[in-house]
Amino acid sequence: MYPKAYLDYLYHFHCDRDYFECHEVLEEYWKEKDATEREIHWVGLIQIAVGLYHQRRGNYKGALRMLQNAHSLIDKESAKINALGLDSRKLVILLEERIDGVRREDPYCSMNLPIADPELQLSCEAMAKKTRKTWGAASDLLNGSLVNRHTLRDRTEVIAERRRQLDLRKRREAKE
Repeated sequence: MYPKAYLDYLYHFHCDRDYFECHEVLEEYWKEKDATEREIHWVGLIQIAVGLYHQRRGNYKGALRMLQNAHSLIDKESAKINALGLDSRKLVILLEERIDGVRREDPYCSMNLPIADPELQLSCEAMAKKTRKTWGAASDLLNGSLVNRHTLRDRTEVIAERRRQLDLRKRREAKE
């Protein structure tokens, strides 16, 4: 009923608190569609994970920006969020509370998304049990590879693509 990428997102969000992986799996899913057909509610969920990732690292400015954007999208896309088995109204309230905490520079604490669909909740808990994880476990703040995941990834392909695009731009400009 729900896309696998979304279920993976929920798993990483609630079991290992790997917000970087949440971003990766959902962004990849979102980008499978043509740019003109992409559904913006997925971006709101991605931004929640990115905002929590930033807050956990003490980047309150980045966290605030992401969480405010997520709040706006979730609020506007409430029907789509509800169709994903979440309670959009409760999620908006959670985001408002989190934004206030980020403004105060409160330390990070784990957050659970308000799942309204009991079958989705049971399915997610079964996924967690199958992998011997605890659904809703607190984030392991001492796990450096989790907290600083973006600094540990291989960016070779990204850097090469950026160079390629820059070279293409320079060639186009030279022709003009």
